[in-house]
Amino acid sequence: MTSFFGTDGIRGLTSLEDVDEATSIARLENERTLTPAFMRLVGEALSYTQPALPGEGNTVVIGWDQRPHNAALVASLTLGLRLTGSHVVHIDACATPTLHHAVLAFKARMGCMITASHNPVSDSGIKVFDAFGYKSTRAFEAEVSQTVRQLAEEDREVDLVDREHLSVPDEFHAGWGLTAHPAWMEQRWEAFVSLFGPWSGQATSRVAPTLYVDGANGFAAAWLVPFLTKQGVKCQRVDSPEGVLNQGCGAGDFSPTQTWTFEEAAASEHALIGALPKAEPGQLVGVALDGDGDRCLFVEATSDGFAIVDGDAMAAILLEAGKEEAWHFAASIESDVALLGHVRSLNNENKCAETAVGDRWLSFSLRPDSGGWLQGSTMPAFCGIEDSGHVVLPAPHPQVKAAWGLVGDGAATLCAVLLAASSTGKTSFERGWKQRNSIKESDRERWKADAALFSQTEKSLLAAFEGLGFEAKRRRIEGEEHLLLIHGESSEGVASFGIRNSGTQAKTSLSVRLSREVPNEPFIALLAEVQASLTRALTQD
Repeated sequence: MTSFFGTDGIRGLTSLEDVDEATSIARLENERTLTPAFMRLVGEALSYTQPALPGEGNTVVIGWDQRPHNAALVASLTLGLRLTGSHVVHIDACATPTLHHAVLAFKARMGCMITASHNPVSDSGIKVFDAFGYKSTRAFEAEVSQTVRQLAEEDREVDLVDREHLSVPDEFHAGWGLTAHPAWMEQRWEAFVSLFGPWSGQATSRVAPTLYVDGANGFAAAWLVPFLTKQGVKCQRVDSPEGVLNQGCGAGDFSPTQTWTFEEAAASEHALIGALPKAEPGQLVGVALDGDGDRCLFVEATSDGFAIVDGDAMAAILLEAGKEEAWHFAASIESDVALLGHVRSLNNENKCAETAVGDRWLSFSLRPDSGGWLQGSTMPAFCGIEDSGHVVLPAPHPQVKAAWGLVGDGAATLCAVLLAASSTGKTSFERGWKQRNSIKESDRERWKADAALFSQTEKSLLAAFEGLGFEAKRRRIEGEEHLLLIHGESSEGVASFGIRNSGTQAKTSLSVRLSREVPNEPFIALLAEVQASLTRALTQD
């Protein structure tokens, strides 16, 4: 039975239309549309499946970002949770990492963040956290999905008075995150200083004299620039306090390999790119978070314009600044193929792993076998990255001394990279080559591991790799059931070709990664050929 959860929670175009529960399921599955009726089902299902999560009690913390339909979705989720016995705490609008922090601070059994991350404001969704602040597992999501379907077949009518009463939380902490998140970041700044060294100022560092900061019109936009200014970072906000979440701003519009000439940047309608001044090549001139604040991407100056500094490059900055430490490091299958080798070269005690796409898999790879906290009087040297800008780092537990959780926080990533860059300057990381293309509005049900199209594409790619002189095989990665990942090696280097459905949008992604020595021209042609073939197969009726 198909799970409703994708790479990072449930997402869809929101509609406040009043529909029955069976219709709400069909609308999500067939039209990618999320309704209040479905959110009530999810709330009930989460209460019933809560015993499968670690921890104790029945407290559920809910936070949300500033999307126009979120109030109705939160009310419906709250109704479902309270109807089935959960104690519900609202912490108001916040970032996704704030919700992680709140789960620990309130000693909750579960956390729910109502967001669709970098998606347009017409979308929303839900991300679920356990008592340790880790995102939900595939097994738990499957159980929740099955329970949703079972509940929709039952008669569970609730009268209007009870619906209105149960849609209100047991506790409401207005603006909780506006105080808690900056205070938490003060602790994290000090932890990063202990690992990477103090802020040396912009006059002698890799950071431009003024850093332009884009909060995607999200939660962090209200406090991040004042926080950075307090730490001595000269910066300027470029998104608008009256602006729409993710609209014309934020990291969601960027790709890891994106570049602009000075002329293209000046003409850009993106708030950050259009504001950037010329700077010394290699200087970090800007940084953008996404709408729910769990990732960021830097922009650096080049000789003729600007380029994205992606998660791979940020990881290189962090680990070079902390190279005296023995790191536990994880990167997703979409990262540069040269990255793991570079990390190993920095310290022969570094331990590396490759994971599925999604920051939950980074955390799962790095967390202790017990599934609990990392331990240490200072910040443990653990880091997980995706090239999209998700960077998972340890964060201090608000209740337990010397205990550390793992969380992706765009604001924390920004702070860590600034401190690391100010102490190391340009890194020695020699990148390979990569390109990622998307087939938009694809019928993702046609791209499954047991489909004929999948096996035909696998055979074609293996033959193409062998024709180019590579010894090739398919690799399997936990958490990516329908991923086709062809890995090839030759005397010239390593090549990788991946095809996977997006877990958050109606598209199928194709990516090619090559080590530095491998010519990219044959793979550009192969990528174009495969994309054309799959576009016909996945988008035509």
